[in-house]
Amino acid sequence: MFIDVKMAWRNIWRNPRRTILTISAIAFASLLLVFMLSFQFGSYHTMINASVKINTGHIQVQAQDYQDKQSMHLVVNNPKAIGNILYKMQGVAAYTFRAKAFALVSSKERTYGVVVIGIDPATEAEVSTLKSLIRRGSYLPQDYQNQASPPALIGNLLARNLHVGPGDELTVLGQGRDGSIAATVVRIAGVYSSGMDEFDRSSIQIPLKHFQDVFAMRGAVHEVVAIGKSLKHVAKIKNETAAEINRRNLKHPLVVMDWEELMPGLRQAIEMDLVSGIIFYLILILVVAFSILNTFLMAIFERTKEFGVLMAMGTTPGRLTKLLLIESVSMTAVGIVIGIIIGCLVTWYFQIHGIDIAGSSEILKQYGISGRIHPQLSLISAISGPAVVLLITFLAALYPALKVRRLRPVEALGHM
Repeated sequence: MFIDVKMAWRNIWRNPRRTILTISAIAFASLLLVFMLSFQFGSYHTMINASVKINTGHIQVQAQDYQDKQSMHLVVNNPKAIGNILYKMQGVAAYTFRAKAFALVSSKERTYGVVVIGIDPATEAEVSTLKSLIRRGSYLPQDYQNQASPPALIGNLLARNLHVGPGDELTVLGQGRDGSIAATVVRIAGVYSSGMDEFDRSSIQIPLKHFQDVFAMRGAVHEVVAIGKSLKHVAKIKNETAAEINRRNLKHPLVVMDWEELMPGLRQAIEMDLVSGIIFYLILILVVAFSILNTFLMAIFERTKEFGVLMAMGTTPGRLTKLLLIESVSMTAVGIVIGIIIGCLVTWYFQIHGIDIAGSSEILKQYGISGRIHPQLSLISAISGPAVVLLITFLAALYPALKVRRLRPVEALGHM
Protein backbone atom coordinates (compact mmCIF):
# COMPACT_ATOMS: atom_id res chain seq x y z
CA MET A 1 0.00 0.00 0.00
CA PHE A 2 2.84 2.37 0.87
CA ILE A 3 4.47 1.74 -2.52
CA ASP A 4 1.17 2.51 -4.29
CA VAL A 5 0.83 5.80 -2.39
CA LYS A 6 4.43 6.74 -3.16
CA MET A 7 3.96 5.96 -6.86
CA ALA A 8 0.67 7.89 -6.96
CA TRP A 9 2.30 10.94 -5.37
CA ARG A 10 5.15 10.87 -7.88
CA ASN A 11 2.71 10.47 -10.78
CA ILE A 12 0.73 13.51 -9.64
CA TRP A 13 3.76 15.76 -10.08
CA ARG A 14 4.79 14.47 -13.49
CA ASN A 15 2.87 17.42 -14.92
CA PRO A 16 3.27 20.12 -12.24
CA ARG A 17 1.36 22.83 -14.09
CA ARG A 18 -1.76 20.70 -14.55
CA THR A 19 -1.56 19.46 -10.97
CA ILE A 20 -1.17 22.95 -9.52
CA LEU A 21 -4.12 24.23 -11.56
CA THR A 22 -6.33 21.31 -10.47
CA ILE A 23 -5.34 21.66 -6.80
CA SER A 24 -5.92 25.42 -7.01
CA ALA A 25 -9.44 24.87 -8.40
CA ILE A 26 -10.25 22.43 -5.59
CA ALA A 27 -8.74 24.75 -2.95
CA PHE A 28 -10.69 27.74 -4.28
CA ALA A 29 -13.95 25.77 -4.29
CA SER A 30 -13.33 24.58 -0.72
CA LEU A 31 -12.38 28.09 0.43
CA LEU A 32 -15.50 29.54 -1.18
CA LEU A 33 -17.74 26.88 0.36
CA VAL A 34 -16.31 27.40 3.86
CA PHE A 35 -16.70 31.17 3.64
CA MET A 36 -20.11 31.26 1.94
CA LEU A 37 -21.67 28.67 4.27
CA SER A 38 -20.30 30.58 7.28
CA PHE A 39 -21.61 33.84 5.79
CA GLN A 40 -25.05 32.31 5.26
CA PHE A 41 -25.19 31.00 8.82
CA GLY A 42 -24.04 34.41 10.09
CA SER A 43 -26.71 36.23 8.08
CA TYR A 44 -29.37 33.83 9.40
CA HIS A 45 -28.14 34.47 12.94
CA THR A 46 -28.45 38.22 12.35
CA MET A 47 -31.91 37.89 10.76
CA ILE A 48 -33.23 35.73 13.58
CA ASN A 49 -31.89 37.93 16.37
CA ALA A 50 -33.12 41.11 14.68
CA SER A 51 -36.60 39.62 14.16
CA VAL A 52 -37.06 38.11 17.61
CA LYS A 53 -35.81 41.25 19.34
CA ILE A 54 -38.43 43.36 17.61
CA ASN A 55 -41.36 41.33 18.84
CA THR A 56 -41.37 37.64 19.75
CA GLY A 57 -38.19 36.90 21.73
CA HIS A 58 -36.32 33.60 21.50
CA ILE A 59 -38.91 31.79 23.60
CA GLN A 60 -42.30 32.55 25.12
CA VAL A 61 -44.28 30.96 27.91
CA GLN A 62 -48.00 31.16 27.17
CA ALA A 63 -51.26 29.56 28.17
CA GLN A 64 -52.06 26.49 26.10
CA ASP A 65 -53.79 27.39 22.77
CA TYR A 66 -53.08 31.12 23.22
CA GLN A 67 -50.85 31.26 20.12
CA ASP A 68 -53.69 29.99 17.90
CA LYS A 69 -56.70 31.63 19.54
CA GLN A 70 -55.20 34.87 20.95
CA SER A 71 -58.00 34.82 23.51
CA MET A 72 -57.99 37.45 26.24
CA HIS A 73 -58.91 34.79 28.80
CA LEU A 74 -55.91 32.47 28.16
CA VAL A 75 -53.38 33.95 30.58
CA VAL A 76 -50.31 33.21 32.66
CA ASN A 77 -51.76 33.78 36.13
CA ASN A 78 -48.49 33.81 38.04
CA PRO A 79 -45.86 35.40 35.75
CA LYS A 80 -43.45 36.00 38.65
CA ALA A 81 -43.12 32.23 39.17
CA ILE A 82 -42.11 31.81 35.54
CA GLY A 83 -39.77 34.78 35.87
CA ASN A 84 -38.06 33.10 38.82
CA ILE A 85 -37.50 29.97 36.72
CA LEU A 86 -35.94 31.98 33.89
CA TYR A 87 -33.89 34.12 36.28
CA LYS A 88 -32.02 31.03 37.54
CA MET A 89 -31.06 29.79 34.07
CA GLN A 90 -27.55 30.67 32.95
CA GLY A 91 -28.46 30.76 29.24
CA VAL A 92 -31.14 33.46 29.69
CA ALA A 93 -29.96 36.99 28.98
CA ALA A 94 -33.21 38.77 29.94
CA TYR A 95 -36.96 38.28 30.20
CA THR A 96 -40.08 40.41 30.39
CA PHE A 97 -43.88 40.19 30.68
CA ARG A 98 -46.43 41.25 28.10
CA ALA A 99 -50.20 41.40 27.89
CA LYS A 100 -52.27 41.92 24.75
CA ALA A 101 -55.80 42.91 23.85
CA PHE A 102 -57.69 43.87 20.71
CA ALA A 103 -59.24 47.32 20.93
CA LEU A 104 -60.39 50.35 18.99
CA VAL A 105 -58.04 53.31 19.02
CA SER A 106 -59.42 56.73 18.09
CA SER A 107 -57.82 60.05 17.33
CA LYS A 108 -59.78 63.25 16.67
CA GLU A 109 -60.19 62.25 13.02
CA ARG A 110 -60.08 58.45 12.67
CA THR A 111 -60.60 55.09 14.41
CA TYR A 112 -58.70 51.87 13.83
CA GLY A 113 -58.69 48.38 15.31
CA VAL A 114 -55.31 47.54 16.84
CA VAL A 115 -53.51 45.24 19.26
CA VAL A 116 -52.81 47.01 22.53
CA ILE A 117 -49.66 45.59 24.13
CA GLY A 118 -48.83 46.13 27.77
CA ILE A 119 -45.07 46.18 28.40
CA ASP A 120 -42.73 46.81 31.30
CA PRO A 121 -40.61 49.75 30.05
CA ALA A 122 -37.48 48.68 31.96
CA THR A 123 -37.34 44.96 31.14
CA GLU A 124 -38.74 45.41 27.62
CA ALA A 125 -35.68 47.51 26.73
CA GLU A 126 -33.45 44.57 27.71
CA VAL A 127 -35.40 42.00 25.69
CA SER A 128 -36.38 43.91 22.55
CA THR A 129 -34.98 46.64 20.30
CA LEU A 130 -38.16 48.70 20.65
CA LYS A 131 -36.36 51.51 22.45
CA SER A 132 -33.84 51.88 19.60
CA LEU A 133 -36.62 51.91 17.00
CA ILE A 134 -38.15 55.18 18.23
CA ARG A 135 -38.04 57.67 15.33
CA ARG A 136 -40.02 60.55 16.86
CA GLY A 137 -40.58 61.45 20.48
CA SER A 138 -39.20 59.28 23.27
CA TYR A 139 -39.46 55.85 24.87
CA LEU A 140 -41.93 55.07 27.67
CA PRO A 141 -40.81 56.71 30.94
CA GLN A 142 -40.41 54.53 34.02
CA ASP A 143 -42.40 56.95 36.18
CA TYR A 144 -45.53 58.35 34.55
CA GLN A 145 -47.74 58.80 37.62
CA ASN A 146 -47.42 62.59 37.52
CA GLN A 147 -48.54 62.82 33.90
CA ALA A 148 -52.11 63.71 33.02
CA SER A 149 -52.44 60.71 30.69
CA PRO A 150 -50.43 57.46 30.63
CA PRO A 151 -47.83 57.37 27.82
CA ALA A 152 -48.02 55.16 24.74
CA LEU A 153 -45.85 54.16 21.80
CA ILE A 154 -47.36 53.84 18.35
CA GLY A 155 -46.17 52.45 15.02
CA ASN A 156 -45.30 54.95 12.31
CA LEU A 157 -47.85 53.55 9.83
CA LEU A 158 -50.63 53.65 12.42
CA ALA A 159 -49.62 57.20 13.39
CA ARG A 160 -49.86 58.21 9.75
CA ASN A 161 -53.28 56.58 9.37
CA LEU A 162 -54.59 58.25 12.52
CA HIS A 163 -52.95 61.61 11.66
CA VAL A 164 -51.25 61.83 15.06
CA GLY A 165 -47.77 62.32 16.47
CA PRO A 166 -45.93 62.68 19.79
CA GLY A 167 -47.98 64.63 22.32
CA ASP A 168 -51.36 63.78 20.77
CA GLU A 169 -54.00 61.89 22.73
CA LEU A 170 -55.66 58.60 21.76
CA THR A 171 -58.81 57.02 23.14
CA VAL A 172 -58.61 53.23 23.65
CA LEU A 173 -61.85 51.23 23.89
CA GLY A 174 -61.95 47.47 24.35
CA GLN A 175 -63.18 44.65 26.56
CA GLY A 176 -61.59 43.62 29.82
CA ARG A 177 -60.75 40.08 30.84
CA ASP A 178 -63.80 40.00 33.11
CA GLY A 179 -66.13 41.18 30.32
CA SER A 180 -66.23 44.79 31.49
CA ILE A 181 -65.65 47.77 29.21
CA ALA A 182 -61.98 48.73 29.10
CA ALA A 183 -61.48 52.40 28.27
CA THR A 184 -58.60 54.79 28.72
CA VAL A 185 -57.01 57.89 27.21
CA VAL A 186 -53.27 57.78 26.51
CA ARG A 187 -50.82 60.37 25.23
CA ILE A 188 -48.34 59.41 22.51
CA ALA A 189 -44.79 59.51 23.87
CA GLY A 190 -43.03 58.18 20.78
CA VAL A 191 -43.45 56.76 17.29
CA TYR A 192 -41.45 53.65 16.31
CA SER A 193 -40.58 52.06 12.96
CA SER A 194 -39.62 48.38 13.01
CA GLY A 195 -39.64 47.75 9.27
CA MET A 196 -42.40 45.16 9.78
CA ASP A 197 -45.43 46.80 8.22
CA GLU A 198 -48.02 44.69 10.02
CA PHE A 199 -46.47 45.46 13.39
CA ASP A 200 -46.11 49.19 12.64
CA ARG A 201 -49.66 49.43 11.31
CA SER A 202 -51.63 47.57 13.95
CA SER A 203 -50.10 47.91 17.42
CA ILE A 204 -49.57 50.38 20.24
CA GLN A 205 -47.58 49.85 23.45
CA ILE A 206 -48.63 51.08 26.88
CA PRO A 207 -47.18 50.44 30.36
CA LEU A 208 -48.04 46.94 31.61
CA LYS A 209 -49.31 48.16 34.99
CA HIS A 210 -51.78 50.51 33.33
CA PHE A 211 -52.84 47.77 30.90
CA GLN A 212 -53.57 45.38 33.77
CA ASP A 213 -55.67 48.01 35.54
CA VAL A 214 -57.68 48.97 32.45
CA PHE A 215 -58.27 45.44 31.15
CA ALA A 216 -58.92 43.85 34.58
CA MET A 217 -56.03 41.39 34.29
CA ARG A 218 -55.64 40.92 38.07
CA GLY A 219 -51.85 40.65 37.75
CA ALA A 220 -51.94 38.11 34.90
CA VAL A 221 -50.13 38.43 31.56
CA HIS A 222 -50.38 36.68 28.21
CA GLU A 223 -46.70 36.18 27.42
CA VAL A 224 -43.49 35.70 29.34
CA VAL A 225 -40.82 36.55 26.77
CA ALA A 226 -37.15 35.56 27.12
CA ILE A 227 -33.97 36.21 25.15
CA GLY A 228 -31.09 33.73 25.26
CA LYS A 229 -27.45 34.75 25.40
CA SER A 230 -27.10 33.10 21.98
CA LEU A 231 -29.18 30.97 19.64
CA LYS A 232 -27.42 27.80 20.77
CA HIS A 233 -28.94 28.27 24.26
CA VAL A 234 -32.54 28.43 23.00
CA ALA A 235 -33.24 24.69 22.84
CA LYS A 236 -31.82 24.14 26.34
CA ILE A 237 -33.81 27.06 27.79
CA LYS A 238 -37.01 25.76 26.20
CA ASN A 239 -36.54 22.19 27.46
CA GLU A 240 -35.51 23.18 30.98
CA THR A 241 -38.34 25.71 31.33
CA ALA A 242 -40.93 23.20 30.12
CA ALA A 243 -39.56 20.54 32.47
CA GLU A 244 -39.67 22.92 35.46
CA ILE A 245 -43.23 24.02 34.66
CA ASN A 246 -44.37 20.39 34.40
CA ARG A 247 -42.60 19.57 37.66
CA ARG A 248 -44.48 22.34 39.47
CA ASN A 249 -47.76 21.02 38.04
CA LEU A 250 -49.35 24.45 37.71
CA LYS A 251 -53.15 24.63 37.77
CA HIS A 252 -53.44 26.26 34.36
CA PRO A 253 -51.53 24.42 31.59
CA LEU A 254 -48.72 26.42 30.04
CA VAL A 255 -46.59 25.82 26.95
CA VAL A 256 -43.10 26.94 26.03
CA MET A 257 -42.61 27.99 22.39
CA ASP A 258 -39.39 28.92 20.61
CA TRP A 259 -38.91 31.40 17.77
CA GLU A 260 -39.40 28.70 15.11
CA GLU A 261 -42.93 28.05 16.38
CA LEU A 262 -43.67 31.73 16.94
CA MET A 263 -42.39 32.82 13.49
CA PRO A 264 -42.77 29.88 11.08
CA GLY A 265 -42.52 32.27 8.12
CA LEU A 266 -38.96 33.26 9.08
CA ARG A 267 -37.88 29.62 9.30
CA GLN A 268 -39.39 28.89 5.88
CA ALA A 269 -37.60 31.90 4.37
CA ILE A 270 -34.28 30.66 5.80
CA GLU A 271 -34.90 27.14 4.47
CA MET A 272 -35.70 28.47 0.98
CA ASP A 273 -32.55 30.61 0.96
CA LEU A 274 -30.46 27.66 2.15
CA VAL A 275 -31.85 25.42 -0.61
CA SER A 276 -31.03 28.00 -3.29
CA GLY A 277 -27.53 28.34 -1.82
CA ILE A 278 -27.02 24.56 -1.85
CA ILE A 279 -27.99 24.45 -5.55
CA PHE A 280 -25.35 27.10 -6.31
CA TYR A 281 -22.74 25.18 -4.31
CA LEU A 282 -23.53 21.92 -6.11
CA ILE A 283 -23.02 23.66 -9.47
CA LEU A 284 -19.65 24.93 -8.24
CA ILE A 285 -18.67 21.44 -7.06
CA LEU A 286 -19.72 19.90 -10.38
CA VAL A 287 -17.46 22.36 -12.23
CA VAL A 288 -14.56 21.21 -10.05
CA ALA A 289 -15.54 17.57 -10.58
CA PHE A 290 -15.42 18.00 -14.36
CA SER A 291 -11.97 19.54 -13.93
CA ILE A 292 -10.84 16.38 -12.11
CA LEU A 293 -12.52 14.20 -14.74
CA ASN A 294 -10.76 16.04 -17.56
CA THR A 295 -7.41 15.84 -15.76
CA PHE A 296 -7.56 12.08 -15.34
CA LEU A 297 -8.93 11.36 -18.80
CA MET A 298 -5.95 13.25 -20.24
CA ALA A 299 -3.62 11.37 -17.89
CA ILE A 300 -4.98 8.03 -19.09
CA PHE A 301 -4.55 8.96 -22.76
CA GLU A 302 -1.00 10.13 -22.11
CA ARG A 303 -0.07 7.07 -20.04
CA THR A 304 -1.82 4.34 -22.02
CA LYS A 305 1.48 2.87 -23.23
CA GLU A 306 2.85 3.02 -19.68
CA PHE A 307 -0.17 1.10 -18.43
CA GLY A 308 0.36 -1.47 -21.17
CA VAL A 309 3.97 -2.02 -20.04
CA LEU A 310 2.88 -2.39 -16.41
CA MET A 311 0.14 -4.86 -17.32
CA ALA A 312 2.60 -6.84 -19.49
CA MET A 313 4.89 -7.06 -16.45
CA GLY A 314 2.04 -8.57 -14.43
CA THR A 315 0.36 -5.56 -12.83
CA THR A 316 -3.33 -6.28 -12.50
CA PRO A 317 -5.99 -3.85 -13.83
CA GLY A 318 -7.38 -3.62 -10.30
CA ARG A 319 -4.07 -2.33 -8.94
CA LEU A 320 -3.84 0.27 -11.71
CA THR A 321 -7.38 1.41 -10.91
CA LYS A 322 -6.46 1.66 -7.23
CA LEU A 323 -3.34 3.66 -8.16
CA LEU A 324 -5.37 6.17 -10.16
CA LEU A 325 -7.93 6.54 -7.40
CA ILE A 326 -5.15 7.18 -4.87
CA GLU A 327 -3.82 9.88 -7.20
CA SER A 328 -7.29 11.45 -7.38
CA VAL A 329 -7.89 11.35 -3.63
CA SER A 330 -4.39 12.67 -2.87
CA MET A 331 -4.75 15.62 -5.24
CA THR A 332 -8.24 16.39 -3.97
CA ALA A 333 -7.19 16.06 -0.32
CA VAL A 334 -4.30 18.50 -0.77
CA GLY A 335 -6.61 21.06 -2.39
CA ILE A 336 -9.29 20.61 0.26
CA VAL A 337 -6.85 20.97 3.19
CA ILE A 338 -5.39 24.17 1.67
CA GLY A 339 -8.91 25.48 0.97
CA ILE A 340 -10.17 24.73 4.50
CA ILE A 341 -7.16 26.39 6.15
CA ILE A 342 -7.35 29.55 4.04
CA GLY A 343 -11.17 29.59 4.20
CA CYS A 344 -11.16 29.32 8.00
CA LEU A 345 -8.58 32.10 8.32
CA VAL A 346 -10.54 34.43 6.01
CA THR A 347 -13.82 33.60 7.74
CA TRP A 348 -12.29 34.05 11.19
CA TYR A 349 -11.04 37.53 10.20
CA PHE A 350 -14.46 38.66 8.99
CA GLN A 351 -16.17 36.97 11.94
CA ILE A 352 -14.26 39.36 14.19
CA HIS A 353 -14.45 42.51 12.04
CA GLY A 354 -17.72 41.87 10.18
CA ILE A 355 -18.66 42.66 6.59
CA ASP A 356 -20.18 46.05 5.91
CA ILE A 357 -23.10 45.68 3.51
CA ALA A 358 -22.28 48.54 1.15
CA GLY A 359 -25.15 50.99 0.71
CA SER A 360 -27.38 49.16 3.19
CA SER A 361 -25.83 49.84 6.59
CA GLU A 362 -27.87 52.97 7.27
CA ILE A 363 -31.11 51.26 6.26
CA LEU A 364 -30.33 48.20 8.40
CA LYS A 365 -29.49 50.36 11.40
CA GLN A 366 -32.99 51.84 11.29
CA TYR A 367 -34.39 48.40 12.04
CA GLY A 368 -32.07 47.45 14.87
CA ILE A 369 -29.45 45.66 12.71
CA SER A 370 -25.89 46.91 12.98
CA GLY A 371 -25.31 46.99 9.21
CA ARG A 372 -22.42 44.52 9.49
CA ILE A 373 -22.81 40.81 8.92
CA HIS A 374 -20.50 38.55 10.95
CA PRO A 375 -19.93 35.08 9.42
CA GLN A 376 -20.36 32.24 11.89
CA LEU A 377 -17.53 29.71 11.50
CA SER A 378 -18.51 26.28 12.77
CA LEU A 379 -17.52 22.65 12.30
CA ILE A 380 -20.46 22.19 9.91
CA SER A 381 -19.55 25.17 7.68
CA ALA A 382 -15.85 24.21 7.70
CA ILE A 383 -16.29 20.51 6.90
CA SER A 384 -19.60 19.88 5.11
CA GLY A 385 -18.81 21.69 1.82
CA PRO A 386 -15.27 20.30 1.38
CA ALA A 387 -16.55 16.81 2.30
CA VAL A 388 -19.03 16.97 -0.59
CA VAL A 389 -16.21 18.16 -2.87
CA LEU A 390 -14.16 15.11 -1.85
CA LEU A 391 -17.05 12.74 -2.48
CA ILE A 392 -18.09 14.11 -5.87
CA THR A 393 -14.54 14.46 -7.18
CA PHE A 394 -13.87 10.85 -6.12
CA LEU A 395 -16.95 9.71 -8.05
CA ALA A 396 -15.84 11.79 -11.04
CA ALA A 397 -12.44 10.08 -10.99
CA LEU A 398 -14.04 6.63 -10.96
CA TYR A 399 -14.94 6.76 -14.66
CA PRO A 400 -11.42 7.33 -16.03
CA ALA A 401 -9.98 4.97 -13.42
CA LEU A 402 -12.35 2.17 -14.42
CA LYS A 403 -11.45 2.65 -18.10
CA VAL A 404 -8.05 1.17 -17.28
CA ARG A 405 -9.71 -2.15 -16.42
CA ARG A 406 -10.80 -2.52 -20.04
CA LEU A 407 -7.31 -2.00 -21.44
CA ARG A 408 -5.57 -4.91 -23.16
CA PRO A 409 -1.75 -5.00 -22.89
CA VAL A 410 -1.21 -5.54 -26.63
CA GLU A 411 -3.54 -2.66 -27.58
CA ALA A 412 -2.06 -0.39 -24.95
CA LEU A 413 1.54 -1.08 -26.07
CA GLY A 414 0.55 -0.28 -29.66
CA HIS A 415 -1.04 3.02 -28.62
CA MET A 416 0.59 5.95 -30.45
